[in-house]
Amino acid sequence: MHPLAGDLSVLKDSELESKIHDLTNKYFMAQGTDLKHQISIMLQTYNEEMSKRRKASLDKLMQSRDKNLDKLINVR
Repeated sequence: MHPLAGDLSVLKDSELESKIHDLTNKYFMAQGTDLKHQISIMLQTYNEEMSKRRKASLDKLMQSRDKNLDKLINVR
């Protein structure tokens, strides 16, 4: 985690996606390797947060799905 990232849980998904998009653009415009390295660390932090949120959303969806449909398919 990048030390300047702060608390990412307060950001909305759209804000997080916007930050990822902006940093990606800045990464490709940057000239120095040190700057690119710092941007890539921050991008990795944001992408990990986004992945964590998507996984949590998928887990919640899987828990709330209609389990009666599983009995309709009988694979032998």
